[in-house]
Formats: sequence, C-alpha cells, structure tokens
Amino acid sequence: MKNPSTPEIAFPYGAFELKRSYQKNLGLAVMIAGLSFLAIMGLVHLYLALSAEEEVEATRVVRIRTLSELGAPPSVSQTQVPQLAVAQPQIAAAPKVGIPKAVPDEEAPEEVTIATQAELGQISDLKAGVLGGEGSGDSIAIEIPVEEYLPPPDEFVPFDELPLPINPGRPPYPELARKAGIEGTVWVKALVDKQGKVRDAIIVKESGANAGFEESAMQHAFTIKYKPAISNGQPIAVWVTYPVHFRLD
Repeated sequence: MKNPSTPEIAFPYGAFELKRSYQKNLGLAVMIAGLSFLAIMGLVHLYLALSAEEEVEATRVVRIRTLSELGAPPSVSQTQVPQLAVAQPQIAAAPKVGIPKAVPDEEAPEEVTIATQAELGQISDLKAGVLGGEGSGDSIAIEIPVEEYLPPPDEFVPFDELPLPINPGRPPYPELARKAGIEGTVWVKALVDKQGKVRDAIIVKESGANAGFEESAMQHAFTIKYKPAISNGQPIAVWVTYPVHFRLD
C-alpha cells in the first residue's frame, strides 16, 4: 500500500533530450542531402549546356536570308582547272638479248615442211570424201536403218500389242536361298526386238535378300522367246517390264 505521507517523485522515461536532438539531426541531414543533390544536378546541366555550345560553335552554321548575300557567281571563262601532278613513267631497262650458240649437227632439228592452206584444204576434202562417200564431203550423215533401231530403256515407244512370252519358264532357284528358306521378288526390264529375241536386260528393282535372285533372273531373261510387239501392223522393238517371283513350294 502507498504511504500517504510519502510524496511521489516523477522520473523522466525514454530520454526526451536524445529524442529532441535526434529529430533536429535528422532534419539537418535531409536538408544537406537535398542541397547536395541539387548542386550535383546543377553541375551536370551546366556541363551539358557548355558542351552543346561548343558543338554549335564548331559547326558554325551560316544563314543567308537574302539573294544579295550570295554574291556574284564565278565567271566560266576565268575558271581554272587545277593541274594534276602526273609522274613520269619509269621505263625498265631493255632486256639483254642472248647471243646464239652453235650446236653440233646431230643436235640440230631436222627441217620441217609446213603445209599451205590449199594443201590442208585438199587433205580435209579427201578425208571427208572417204567418210561420206561421193561428193565434196561438206556434211556427214550417219543414219541407222529403222529396222535395226533399238530404243534405250527410258524411251517410250507406242505400240498396239504387247510382246507376249512364248516359253516363259521359271528361273532356277538359288541353292543358297533354298537352304536358308529365303523368298523374294525381282523386277526385270528386257528389250525385245522385232524377231522376239531378248537383246538386253536390266534389273529395275532388286529383291534385297542378297541371295542370288538377281543373277538367276538375269540369266533366265535371255532364254525367253517372245511374240514381238505390234505397232501399225508391224513388229517393233520395245522394252517390257515383268516381276520374277521366287517362292518355296
């Protein structure tokens, strides 16, 4: 319990003196920082302004507001063309000519006779006449008879009737493929002439088995006899494409 006879003493709490000095110091610091920032910005703007003035003075723009300020144009007759300095060409020293030396007779080349233009013309006419037969031989034309012409594999030959095999048969089955139990198909393209004989054959598509199917199909292609293709009632030579199936029975 409080003693009513004892007087109460009030003690300061929170250091009021330090708080008052803290607020004063904070305001002074904010003021100094603001003034420093303004001073720095002023110096930067002053430097930029001085630099811009120097650049303007360096360019020196001349403004002409009236025609009288232009002055009279220069006279065409009094215009002088500047002379260009032209260097004198340097002439190299003349080459030294060697003195010919004598050589023994056995080393000297034999005399060579050069044919004249007329002689060369006679020789060319003679060769052309031999190749082309009678006449001057101005042009040589080598013609192949139509009945002996054989088309290349990529040439299209129109026909009315396809060549038909007379004795197609079957190619021999490769022994290696038979033992391994491999089957396959080979596409062959054969050239059948007017007599129905196979003059050439190529493999269009391989079997991919690498078991001897292609070799067997090629050998068998030349053994087939055909009824030739017909075009306008006449036999013609054409290419025919067909598959060769190798199946184990």
